[in-house]
Amino acid sequence: MAICAGVGQSREKDAAQAGYAACKIALENCGKKPDLTIVFSSVSFDQQEMLKGVREASNGAPLVGCTDAGEVTNEGPSQHSVAVMAISSDQITFHTGLGENVKEGAREAGRAVAEEVKKKAGVEPLKAFIMFPDVLTGNGADIVRGVLDIMGEHFPVVGGAAGDDFLFEKTYEYLNDEAVSGAVGGVGLTGRFSMGSGVRHGWMPIGVPMKVTKSEGSVLHELDGKPAIAIYENYFGEKTEELRKEPLARMAITYPLGIKLPGMDEYLIRDPITVDEKGAITCAAEVPEGSEVRLMIGSTEKAVEAAQDAARKLMKDFEKAGTKPKFALMFNCIAREKLFGARAKEEIDAVLKIIGEDVPLLGFYTYGEQAPIGGELHDTEKISSRFYNETVVMFAVGE
Repeated sequence: MAICAGVGQSREKDAAQAGYAACKIALENCGKKPDLTIVFSSVSFDQQEMLKGVREASNGAPLVGCTDAGEVTNEGPSQHSVAVMAISSDQITFHTGLGENVKEGAREAGRAVAEEVKKKAGVEPLKAFIMFPDVLTGNGADIVRGVLDIMGEHFPVVGGAAGDDFLFEKTYEYLNDEAVSGAVGGVGLTGRFSMGSGVRHGWMPIGVPMKVTKSEGSVLHELDGKPAIAIYENYFGEKTEELRKEPLARMAITYPLGIKLPGMDEYLIRDPITVDEKGAITCAAEVPEGSEVRLMIGSTEKAVEAAQDAARKLMKDFEKAGTKPKFALMFNCIAREKLFGARAKEEIDAVLKIIGEDVPLLGFYTYGEQAPIGGELHDTEKISSRFYNETVVMFAVGE
């Protein structure tokens, strides 16, 4: 019994050629017909043509993935490319699904993809679910809740929210030949295998705590009775009109909001996306009314330490199982790439030194991340899957 994975990447200008070339390289590194292909791509490609190229190279193997805000492989971070992982295994079965219309009902879309995956799995018990949601059209935390409605309250969910090259306009989610917007794609895993996960961010709180006095889902209306945007006006000295000229996310990407929650040793991060004429901030997921919020700040040193902590936690899971990872996935917030700038490769290299530079790695820069608190995958009573921002999530599978 074995698990084999290979990673390929292409920057070909032609979309179909880029998809074909990336998949071909992944297949060469794997050496077997894939049971699953995972695809992360720049939104700059014609999505249908790109998928057609991947599917042709893989001979129609099942496919999941999404557009991104940058790709991650063993070679480091990149932009405007197609990255593919091809996985073959006689001990894992992959069950794919897609839930659409996130805008009409985020939780319902989460339920739909989970129901499809669970139905395909049949009597086989699902061990983990990897998801790729669109959070530009709906509440990411509600999508996770929808998945858990079907999978169970203490079920391990990991993944990353689709991106669009930092444009914050429109993302695409993949299932086989389909590239659709406003959806959530995913894959459930059954069979005999080991797995590990780690989740950390490293952002630090600054300023005084503020209470959420009015919010509706992902829309934060008031903090301490004042328009929410005041938290940024007070810090940056900018007027609301200026903050509206482009997505707030561009300016505040390295100054997110942190929510204090019981049971977490780090603040739960929320990304601000836009601000309206009344000063209300729309975030990537909900900010509960009554919660304590603080402005957060990042540093490259703390961010690298957080990624290393996530990788070490992942490896502890494998040490307990007496195995090693055969492939790894990395869901890394775009805020972290912006924080690092030209030094972004340092974070990837630091992770690979811990998990093994020969372990096939595929990932992307996200608009949100999903994982159980603390990366817990094995203690059923402690597994609590959540939606994060500005966080790095590591997930790996071994024999």
